[in-house]
Amino acid sequence: MILKPLIENWQLLLEGTVMVIKLFLTTIVFSLPLGLPIALGANSRIYPIRLLCQGYVWIFRGTPLLMQMFFFYFFIPINIGVAPSLFSTIAFTFVLNYAAYFAEIYRGGINSIDRGQFEAAHSLGLTKWQTTRDIVLPQTMKAILPSIFNEVITLVKDTALAQTLGMMELMKVTYGIVNRTSMTTIFLYTAIIYLLLNLIITLVAGKLEAHFSRYDAKEEF
Repeated sequence: MILKPLIENWQLLLEGTVMVIKLFLTTIVFSLPLGLPIALGANSRIYPIRLLCQGYVWIFRGTPLLMQMFFFYFFIPINIGVAPSLFSTIAFTFVLNYAAYFAEIYRGGINSIDRGQFEAAHSLGLTKWQTTRDIVLPQTMKAILPSIFNEVITLVKDTALAQTLGMMELMKVTYGIVNRTSMTTIFLYTAIIYLLLNLIITLVAGKLEAHFSRYDAKEEF
């Protein structure tokens, strides 16, 4: 019976799914806001700040997330003498990694704004921060929305990497069930769960894009 693996192991799959959602939400809540100051720093005229932020993005985008997870998993206890929980270590790594990707998305959006708007704001007496906050960022957020949600969808799938350190997320639970029961159809149900999670994100993205499109249409009218 094709539903047998699901019926017998639904609770384990549910627990794994909850862990995926927990890691996903923790990463989003912290990495999305963290990426913005990094992006602004990467565009800063102050060389040390610009170098620091660009170096941060280069390191975390240029090395595998899996390697970063292992680095922090061993580095923090051995060199700092602190032993955070497994979830805290993985979430910390995910936040740092995805903040770098979001920072590049923010930076690209900011740099796409016509320079004439900066000059116009300056002529009106607005400070650079006022220009960024009131003129640049609202336009940037609308422009980068598709790219942000592309990364968010990737994040859902990347949570599967957490199983390499032993965290009981969805893929770890799935491997355990298959090894114990040889019911390989469980992979089908795991794939469906991932697809449903990403379907929810896609629907939210569509709603937000439609909202901003209506807003733009009103402005043009």
